[in-house]
Amino acid sequence: MSLELSSVCVVDAQGKVLKEAKVAIEPDALVEFFERLGFAIKRIGLEAGPLSQWLHAGLKGAGFETVLLETRHVKAALAAMTVKTDRKDACGIAQLIRMGWFRPVHAKSVDAQEVRALLIARKQLLGRLIDMELSIRGILRGFGLKVLVR
Repeated sequence: MSLELSSVCVVDAQGKVLKEAKVAIEPDALVEFFERLGFAIKRIGLEAGPLSQWLHAGLKGAGFETVLLETRHVKAALAAMTVKTDRKDACGIAQLIRMGWFRPVHAKSVDAQEVRALLIARKQLLGRLIDMELSIRGILRGFGLKVLVR
């Protein structure tokens, strides 16, 4: 998965590749791709990563059974490939999903993701505020001025 396009591979129950494509990294684009196939999709697998929670929520919301795959497990399973490309990774992930050889990762709810994002932003903001205060104190100390906190 890159920031713009994702390689997608669709396989049947016997492992035959039915469709391969590059699709925009947007939940709507992926939903449209899977709906236009003309047949039912049993399960979609996404390797866990920075964009996967967002894509997972979008695909789940559209009614697709979607699982997040543990990154280290996928890496170990695909390690035998001599040449690694996004296309081959997509086909490898499709085969892992088909055979059930994957370890799912818990997908956090959108509410939990929002709370975490707010807490991280607050922590970063407070850290920068403290850094700025200490920097100003250090600059003023060079001129013999002391900032007292009450």
